[in-house]
Amino acid sequence: MKHYLETVSAVLDRMDSSEKGLSAQEAQERLAQGGKNKLAEAEKATLLQRFIEQLKDPMLIILMAAALVSGITSLIAGESFTDVIIILVVVLLNAVLGVYQENKADKAIEALQTMSAAVSNVLRDGSIQQVLSEDLVVGDVVLLEAGTAVPADCRIIENASLQVEEAALTGESVPVYKQTDALEAEGSDVPLGDRKNMCYMGSTVVYGRGRAVVVATGMDTEMGKIAAAITK
Repeated sequence: MKHYLETVSAVLDRMDSSEKGLSAQEAQERLAQGGKNKLAEAEKATLLQRFIEQLKDPMLIILMAAALVSGITSLIAGESFTDVIIILVVVLLNAVLGVYQENKADKAIEALQTMSAAVSNVLRDGSIQQVLSEDLVVGDVVLLEAGTAVPADCRIIENASLQVEEAALTGESVPVYKQTDALEAEGSDVPLGDRKNMCYMGSTVVYGRGRAVVVATGMDTEMGKIAAAITK
């Protein structure tokens, strides 16, 4: 949903929430339905399993078949096995590089996971409570202040000189000044970096304070979409 194009009241209505947040009971029910607010952790294969999977690549299978044919031909003709060795070295290098790239992707996922806040201040039952960020649900109202990590994708509903650093998502190192007013789309949509009434998981508040209602958690966040793309 394009919550940045909606007013604060419209977003709160859509999230079935209010400026006072959710009740503890409602939060528990939503958590049971929607799951934890964290990035999915794929089951890790062993290095040997990854190496074998790399060898199943069609191109490598063709190269191994070529090596076999070349080896048989060389054996019959009494020639050296130089070509066979070269082909096998190429196959092994490709498989090793493939495993290396997969490991890099896993480390990138782990880095994304550590960027989310461990605990968050939220409004529950009309009072400020500190809860684990992984227990946040859509409709929760979170309190943001300088030095805190944004725990989920949120629509800002209250703003006092709020500035957020979003380099992890947009690559822009300069903090973004935030607002509460609804945006107007120029063309078909508003680019991620221009959504000044939103803040996203993985970003950090560097100045000011504010409140925001959670509109997406876990793999439904923009950070979750990045994580899903990395694992493809």
